[in-house]
Amino acid sequence: MSLSSELCTEPASRGALFLEMPATRDKQRKFEFNPKEGIDNPALSLAEDSEPGGASQIRFCSLKKGAGDNLGFSLCQGAGGMCPIVRKVTPGGLAYRRGLQDGDRILEVNGVNVEGMGYLQVVWKIKSSSKEVLLTVLEGNAYEVAKALNRDLNQLLSRYGKPRLCCVPRGSSGLGFSVSAPEGVTGVFQLSVLQNGPAHKAGVPHGSWLVELNGVSVKNWTIAQLNQKLKQSSSPTGLLVMGSQSEEAYRQCGVKVTAALADTSWVPFQVTKLQMMRGEDGYGFLMKEEISSSGKRAQFLRDVEAGLPAEKAGMREGDCLLAVNGEIVEDLDHQEVVSRIRSDNQRVTLLVIDSEGSKFYNMVGVSPLVFYDDEDIPSSFLITRGSSSPGIVQEQSWPTLIPCHCQLSSNTAPPGQPDPNPWTFTGEGRDGFSQAF
Repeated sequence: MSLSSELCTEPASRGALFLEMPATRDKQRKFEFNPKEGIDNPALSLAEDSEPGGASQIRFCSLKKGAGDNLGFSLCQGAGGMCPIVRKVTPGGLAYRRGLQDGDRILEVNGVNVEGMGYLQVVWKIKSSSKEVLLTVLEGNAYEVAKALNRDLNQLLSRYGKPRLCCVPRGSSGLGFSVSAPEGVTGVFQLSVLQNGPAHKAGVPHGSWLVELNGVSVKNWTIAQLNQKLKQSSSPTGLLVMGSQSEEAYRQCGVKVTAALADTSWVPFQVTKLQMMRGEDGYGFLMKEEISSSGKRAQFLRDVEAGLPAEKAGMREGDCLLAVNGEIVEDLDHQEVVSRIRSDNQRVTLLVIDSEGSKFYNMVGVSPLVFYDDEDIPSSFLITRGSSSPGIVQEQSWPTLIPCHCQLSSNTAPPGQPDPNPWTFTGEGRDGFSQAF
């Protein structure tokens, strides 16, 4: 991903705690919510006229990047557990166009409050959002004034009920809910959930409103189109739902509700961390590049050998690989992932999800890593290789590797040393590249 993250601690302001906003606000590009424009506004602000000097100018910036795009800003660590600070916004870049400004404080990432959260965890949350991330931000001076006045900034989007992502299997009598809609209105669907039916058991609240079906917004559908889509839907079906009050609050904020903002506590698929020490016979698995259910190439773990480190760590046949040693590898090619695994000759930590979970999250259009929380995020995935300054955190730079089908060499390097001749090269397999570990 393209967030350039600089780990630097900025001291809290020691100046007077009076709000002197007029000069600052003259320089600030101000955007107000226009219901006709919705989330396409570069930045959407909530302002209370009763607050002095715009202290409550909280903005929601949706950053959606295309292939090869950068987010276009750096992130600095706030002092004393305060919210991280936006720096070096690239003029004309994505963040700039969406209204992010130098000095802004990031209060939430995808509706999750990050004040007091570890810096690397915040970077992880932004990076793991992949193609789209929603940032709740407040102008820097306003943030310091709000903190000085002991204003509660811990309840923003998070004070509203989060949308809920549900995985609903099809039972013998269907999905276990019916749909009602106002006559002549598109995209407004309320669910009546059958007690103890599949939807009820999957966590769909009775009376909730449908936002997405299998990762696709229903806002332009008629009820006839929705019913047809439901009949054609595979099992399980992915439903993104939310309560009416929450829907109204998000709409008033100008925030587009997507699966990335969801509560996934009812989804039965979880990211698993596998920590392994290499044995005499390797780790005991084969990594193969295959076409995933999304149509993209992904790395799947096969031929897990009984009794070897991979199986003992909990690896399952068909697991999809998401991250290596804290670095997200979903968009890397096979040989690049191989190099990440081989970067330490003795140990490796993998984040994986089982094959059914991979299919479900591909279907709803969001990476499962968005919902993965781990306080032990290693700094190694952020530190530039070869950097003399451990305080600078940015994207790693890796050498270009030629894709090839590889088999593990019988040569074994001394502990802690790279294998001097780790690969023997053959041809590319019919199903793509593979590598034994």
